[in-house]
Amino acid sequence: MNAVAPRLAGRSTAPDSARLGRMAIAALQAELACAPKPGLVTPFDSGSHDDMDAGTFLRSLFALRHYFTAVARDGAAEAPFHRLRDHGLAAEAAMLRATGGVNTHRGAIFSLGLLVAASASCRTRLGRAATGEQVCQAVCQWADAFATSPLDVNSPGQRARARHGVPGVREQAAAGYPLLRGLALPALRHALAAGLPREAALAHTLMHLVAEVEDLNLLHRGGVAGLRWAQQQARGFLDAGGAFAAGWRPRLQDIGDAFVARRLSPGGSADLLACSVFLLLQEQA
Repeated sequence: MNAVAPRLAGRSTAPDSARLGRMAIAALQAELACAPKPGLVTPFDSGSHDDMDAGTFLRSLFALRHYFTAVARDGAAEAPFHRLRDHGLAAEAAMLRATGGVNTHRGAIFSLGLLVAASASCRTRLGRAATGEQVCQAVCQWADAFATSPLDVNSPGQRARARHGVPGVREQAAAGYPLLRGLALPALRHALAAGLPREAALAHTLMHLVAEVEDLNLLHRGGVAGLRWAQQQARGFLDAGGAFAAGWRPRLQDIGDAFVARRLSPGGSADLLACSVFLLLQEQA
């Protein structure tokens, strides 16, 4: 990490912004490629979704390729939050055009966009790459702006948030993403350090998230009963050893089949998984 600092000092941030943008897209590609994932789109099936598949996701990613570079550039320049929000709104419109109106990455546009901007901001202030935890905490600098930015109260996630009285991604961001700092990053680091292949480590980390996150996608699709059932399935998988246990893949596939039968999809947890991958990638460059 220290070797990065001399390359950052006293030069344009444009190359680093482009690099961070590519890492964000790579993180979303890694989340998509991970399989099996309960109820979620993979390269092999559409999970619990009738309106999207892997091709839909790839079209969305192509449309978003410049967004993450733009927010990194503004994050490095310490631009005001409204600049980041404008980029996000434009990215959402580009996503919907590319997918024919299907929401593939709205959550990632918000959370991953903020983390990319925060990573770039940290590099400006520190002169080096920051830890994933430092990047999460840096998002708190925009907390006051979150409180005054308008919400789409008609979105499925916001309707579920209001109906069930649970915090959403905005509250997570304002608190510096405690679920990433305290759960996802430690789980992913441990799995990789213990020698799990990347796909297994990602699946293992995803199930940690499903077990704990008050996932608005699950609440929207299955209500409180659906959310609690999904969390119970994830905890059972982890209690049996998770991806460290022999035969984990068919066992997770069986859980995924049960998710599909109930039309459940932990999309909020998937967004946080992609954020975790990005946070580790940005530590290394």
